[in-house]
Amino acid sequence: MEFVQPIRERKKIDAMKKLLKGSNIRDYVLFTLGINSGLRVSDLLQLKVADVIDEKGRIRDRITIREKKTGKTKTFPFSDTVIKALREYVPNLSTGSALFPSRKGRTPITRQQAYRILNDAAKVIGVKDKIGTHTLRKTFAYHAYISGVDVTRIQALLNHSSPRETLRYIGITQDELDDVYLNLNL
Repeated sequence: MEFVQPIRERKKIDAMKKLLKGSNIRDYVLFTLGINSGLRVSDLLQLKVADVIDEKGRIRDRITIREKKTGKTKTFPFSDTVIKALREYVPNLSTGSALFPSRKGRTPITRQQAYRILNDAAKVIGVKDKIGTHTLRKTFAYHAYISGVDVTRIQALLNHSSPRETLRYIGITQDELDDVYLNLNL
């Protein structure tokens, strides 16, 4: 199994969103929800339209899912970015369908199709690192860490067993840790 990397540059994230939105709104929402939730692709792909809209047809501000891998229930709020993306996308779907439907409509795209979508878009915008479906989750965690969120909180969000595992997972290198010593200069 090859290890994939987060998308570290904000400009690359913005370019990816622009490219995906221009080609297929479904793919844009998959990417946007993935990098803003930290969900595994298996959990993203099992979502139904009814999971993100309430009984009045409005976008929910929070979602509760049962994680496929762990069986644990996870509840989290949607960011403004996710709500905006969903508002553009959901009105075009039927309530009972998969949130990320294949061409046939009722079933979701496959993990392999999600991989192709993300990998192809990353190549177009010039991402050189290995990219895969786990890149979404890693990008979420990496940018949370870079923005100052304590690693133990990220560890809890990802259900990791230790902060060290989380740092390794998001690709924080020894050089980046050494920079703390070199740049602090108190």
